[in-house]
Amino acid sequence: MADVLIHPGHLQGTVVPPPSKSDAHRALIAAGLARGDGHVTGLSEPVSEDIQATRRCMKALQEHTEYLDCGESGTTLRLLIPVAAASGAAKTRPVVFRGSGRLPHRPLAEYESIFAGHGVSLSFPDDVYLPLTVQGQLTPGVFKVPGHISSQYLSGLLLALPLLDGDSVIQLTSPLESAPYVDMTLETMRRFGVLADKTPDGFCIAGNQQYTACNYAVEKDYSQAAFWLVARYAGSDLKVNGLDRHSVQGDQAILNLLEDFEESRDHYVIDVSQIPDLVPILAVAAALTPATTELVNGARLRLKESDRLMTTCEALSAIGATIRIVGDGLVIGGGKPLDGGTAQSYNDHRIAMALSIAALSTRQGVRLSGAEAVRKSYPDFFRELKRLGGEIDGLDLGQSSENFDLW
Repeated sequence: MADVLIHPGHLQGTVVPPPSKSDAHRALIAAGLARGDGHVTGLSEPVSEDIQATRRCMKALQEHTEYLDCGESGTTLRLLIPVAAASGAAKTRPVVFRGSGRLPHRPLAEYESIFAGHGVSLSFPDDVYLPLTVQGQLTPGVFKVPGHISSQYLSGLLLALPLLDGDSVIQLTSPLESAPYVDMTLETMRRFGVLADKTPDGFCIAGNQQYTACNYAVEKDYSQAAFWLVARYAGSDLKVNGLDRHSVQGDQAILNLLEDFEESRDHYVIDVSQIPDLVPILAVAAALTPATTELVNGARLRLKESDRLMTTCEALSAIGATIRIVGDGLVIGGGKPLDGGTAQSYNDHRIAMALSIAALSTRQGVRLSGAEAVRKSYPDFFRELKRLGGEIDGLDLGQSSENFDLW
């Protein structure tokens, strides 16, 4: 991996975050299942690698292609396993999901118990989860789903079960984490004419429903806006435009969290079970806040593109932050100046962007290894950072940010 050096400094100007990955995944899947003519708009170029993966896999399903390449996108993989099983794609011949990077090691075994007795078989290699072979036709009925592992299992089922020829019930066997992502799934389904009813312990989903095409505008992404909002919190003169204040995106919480940090308390405790994607940049904000901050209930962070409890801790420690892992969370002693130094992205897009924003508030800047990881979700990140006044050595944006080169 190549290195770039992000110098200390302040940003100035107006930035519009990229489209919401979470919203775009769901919209593209629903549109691919829909009958009629419609359009999904708002997917500005260059498109992130994760969204390219969902586009590619939906096209493969429509064309009855055997292999679906999910790249490194866990959302693509988990949402499309039930869809492939429910749509009939795996009925006549196997559908094989492939992936790269850390994706083959991210858990999928829960689908075996979720699908038990519902006409679908899954086949994994002995030591990893990909390539995964899905065979059979999903049948309706009662599905028991753990809510604490990943909301993507639930969202995948919600997208798929309306396609079946009978009614289904989802029973949650543990409290639901990342609930806002499930709300987003339900809202996308509703926009495409498909409904599911909430119950005290899960959902009821009528079968024989049909997705109907619509014109769907993808929202801007609070998860990515969080990086610019923290830069503004740290002193940069930024306006972040295009965000929907009525969005159901869970990471909209960053607005209130940064407001709380401005209250000058000595101690903060933040439950991150519903907002795991915010943790790397939230830890940066905490490191810049003169208080002790506990980020708690973050067990699922260990199952992301990297073990984000470990990588957030190591990355920020490397540039002078006081941070340690405690149980399934992080404790940050904030307020002291950050020296900067050399740190790595661990091939994790959110670690790379968090370190880049942290670098602006350091004494000597941050030499970042693995900057190209941002392509996964925000290919234009460094172009925007430079446009807003960031000084970056070792980066040649060339004519297109989609193909930026790292010297």
